[in-house]
Amino acid sequence: MAQLTDDCFAAGGPLMTLGVALDLLLGKLVAVADAERLPLAQCVDRILAAAVTAAIDVPPHDNSAVDGYAVYFDDLRAEGETRLPVTGRAAAGHPLGRAVKRGEAIRIFTGAVMPAGADNQPGPDTVMMHEDCRLDGAAVVIRPGIKRGANRRRAGEDVRAGREILAAGLRVRPQDVGLAASIGCTELMVCRPLRIALFSTGDELIEPGAVAQPGKVYDSNRYTLRALLSQLGASVSDLGIIADRRSAIQEALAEAATGHDLLISSGGVSSGEEDHVKAAMEALGRLHFWRLAIKPGRSIALGQIDAGGRSVPFIGLPGNPVAAMVTFLRIARPMILRLMGAKDLAPTLFRVRADFEHRKKHDRREWVRARLVSDGAGGLLARKFPRDGAGILSSLVESDGLVELPEELTQLAAGSMVDFLPFSEAR
Repeated sequence: MAQLTDDCFAAGGPLMTLGVALDLLLGKLVAVADAERLPLAQCVDRILAAAVTAAIDVPPHDNSAVDGYAVYFDDLRAEGETRLPVTGRAAAGHPLGRAVKRGEAIRIFTGAVMPAGADNQPGPDTVMMHEDCRLDGAAVVIRPGIKRGANRRRAGEDVRAGREILAAGLRVRPQDVGLAASIGCTELMVCRPLRIALFSTGDELIEPGAVAQPGKVYDSNRYTLRALLSQLGASVSDLGIIADRRSAIQEALAEAATGHDLLISSGGVSSGEEDHVKAAMEALGRLHFWRLAIKPGRSIALGQIDAGGRSVPFIGLPGNPVAAMVTFLRIARPMILRLMGAKDLAPTLFRVRADFEHRKKHDRREWVRARLVSDGAGGLLARKFPRDGAGILSSLVESDGLVELPEELTQLAAGSMVDFLPFSEAR
């Protein structure tokens, strides 16, 4: 397991742009997850710890791409029909089993091995689709106009032996599993799931299902964050709601640090009289506040707890539900992926046209909740959610994602092209 550097999260000074902050943070973080070998079926959403190199060609032999007739192109007339005797049959998994001479046509089916030629010569090189032929007794009549090599798949056209097909640091997708299976792999070396302890602080918070007394609210952030972490393939320990007492928080943090790779909380990390996370963290290690030029969010707490000869990182997210999810997606998520051993850290943003006007401060990155609607001409428009409060969790439910507005923009005109981050992209 790799070790974080001392004061990995130290920061200070004026508001920092998101790009600068992420460059600094991700440059200091190292993967902390060990590797394990798992069957293919258990590898989806895991981070690949070792590259996969093909030992064979895929496909392993030339084969037919269609149902039809395998012929020598040089046997075909350039003008007019060609009549050839059908002398054999080849199907997928059932090769012809003999060499083919010039002047023969072989009935062949999709995926079947292309027959070999006689006398150590190349075999049939072209396949005519059966829809473009007609049978005449024991012969096939082929129309003119086909190209040499048509409908023939070459050995290795998908994967060549010796080629790296999956890179270390890849977050494994279903198609990656399929590609590994195509070269005969049964297992992959993947990073162990990151062990994350998640908790909330706040005497005003209660668990869903409890009777709500005056002044109490249900804890939604922990459930949102737990779902987001589970989508990333993390192993999450839910520590529940920790009371607003320094001793309780310090005890919970110290215990969690011994068996986890990362600690995450939301809320309670400011400097108010009832915000005890800062004091508890400083008693166990270090805590730094990063003031970012972003909206929503602005402040995020990052620290390290010294436990058992290792430094365990801590991420304190804002307490407002929208700010907690936005900062998770754009700040915490890439940090978590780095700790998991991933190489591809940034979600893909898509260009769409804005269906709204918007003013913002210069030098501040801003995210606007929006849903996608048709523009009536085959394109998509991003339509802003009408309310933009950082505590309106329903706005995330009724939106498809976030419009990301760069620091230099101050006035967005309707119809402008903008970057859009779908929530589905940030899984």
